[in-house]
Amino acid sequence: MNPSAGSSQPDITYLNHETTVSSWLLTRDHKRIGVMFLVLVILALLLGGVFAMVLRIELLTPGPTIISAMTYNRMFTLHGVTMVWLFMIPAIPSAFGNFVLPIMLGAKDVAFPRLNLASVYIYVAGAGLTLFGMLWSGADTGWTFYTPYSTTSPTAVAPILLGVFVIGFSTIITGLNFITTVHTLRAPGMHWSRIPLFVWALYGTSIIQVVATPVLGMVLLLVCFERVFGVGLFDPARGGDPVLFQHMFWFYSHPAVYIMVLPAMGVITEVVCAFSRKNIFGYKMIAASTFGIAFVGFFSWGHHMFVSGQSTFGSGVFGVLSMLVAIFTAIKIFNWVATMYGGSIDLKVPLLYVLGFIFLLMFGGMTGVAVATTSLDVHWHDTYFIVAHFHYIMVGAVLMAFLAALHYWWPKMFGRVYPERWSFLAASTIIFGFIVTFLPQFLLGNLGMPRRYYQYPAELQWLNVLSTAGASLLAFGFSLIAVYLLWSLRYGEASAANPWGSKGYEWHSGSPPAPHNFTEAPRFEREVHDYTVPEAPRAY
Repeated sequence: MNPSAGSSQPDITYLNHETTVSSWLLTRDHKRIGVMFLVLVILALLLGGVFAMVLRIELLTPGPTIISAMTYNRMFTLHGVTMVWLFMIPAIPSAFGNFVLPIMLGAKDVAFPRLNLASVYIYVAGAGLTLFGMLWSGADTGWTFYTPYSTTSPTAVAPILLGVFVIGFSTIITGLNFITTVHTLRAPGMHWSRIPLFVWALYGTSIIQVVATPVLGMVLLLVCFERVFGVGLFDPARGGDPVLFQHMFWFYSHPAVYIMVLPAMGVITEVVCAFSRKNIFGYKMIAASTFGIAFVGFFSWGHHMFVSGQSTFGSGVFGVLSMLVAIFTAIKIFNWVATMYGGSIDLKVPLLYVLGFIFLLMFGGMTGVAVATTSLDVHWHDTYFIVAHFHYIMVGAVLMAFLAALHYWWPKMFGRVYPERWSFLAASTIIFGFIVTFLPQFLLGNLGMPRRYYQYPAELQWLNVLSTAGASLLAFGFSLIAVYLLWSLRYGEASAANPWGSKGYEWHSGSPPAPHNFTEAPRFEREVHDYTVPEAPRAY
């Protein structure tokens, strides 16, 4: 890090101007709300990780190892529910978006601070309801809650469905807040063509959140209604249509992939610029591709349903539309690489996570093009190939971006630096561990091993053992991060105001920022990440 970059810091920051518990619990400061979300999603990640390790240990042997078949069904359901609904969807928008979006726009806060605080408690209420269902008897339906099984399963599906339904309101409020903030609270000089690409990514994500989330809420509520009152909506034994559930579920859940990935792409853009010392190559193309992905994402849900009996023509159309997403994604990757080309690369740990992100996104994206082809998807459907593809393109990409953001903005959020050698060791372990965990699962799927099966043929054991070894490396890497970041909070060296020498707008404020972000009105007189213009002295 560059300790000389930025020497003056605000004496009063958002961390020390009020220190009581109630000042945190009742805060309307977007930065504190971002920190509260960060703690919550990290706890969700920890819980989801524990479920994952139990699954991987169980699969060390072809037969029963440590848990029963019913417990195994509950574990993969709870792992999926926790990771998708409690971690990946809110992780970057609610935590880092809340913290840096207003600062990037030169605003003192988001447009609706009280609603922003409400979004935290709505998330907590939904997560609490979901945890209650987990502790009561869990659920064994998978995180997709496919009918008719989810309407008849004897496990505690209803409270988990209601918990996810409640969390959806938190997502909608966050999206509304971001859209309104971008439109109404930009500082003078922050015209549309100067908006940072992380903000553009959050803006596109917010549109999906506001438009698609109500559809998911409606379908989950209908499943609860069918369970409680026994009406025939999705259960064919009662005159319902289970395929209707799949259409409604994937109309939200496919765009939800982009609720997770688009903010991650926004993080990658910021980090690439900061550590290449260059403005982004193709600003307009990156912004346009964000909305291209968001738009096409609404019309490609049917590629999850190639084996559901939909028409051949319908499958073909959904397949082509799905491949369009790959074109928009390729535009982003090309522009990131073009930005780094000829740049003054400073290989810090956030950039290392970016490299991991690009590798996983490209690998996962190529397999995505393959499963968008009907004939191949029929072969791989509901096998471990889909599990591996899903984890590479979604979990891996989101995790890499989440960790890149955590390390890039850690000094901004807490005013402390972390030990670089340990952070490099952890990053290398996690990237390698992730590849070792899920690469064998592509092979398992191609060999025909179905996903969500408790037992498997003995000849597939070595690939499962390899996958579990990779998961163990992941657990070790995350443990390292937890140790050195907690150490950093108490013993870490104080950070300079701009330790990376970044030209991102959020570094206009101190690290950590003042309670209202700026001690004087910010001046946006240059393009974001313009390293051709010398930085003027700034009072924080």
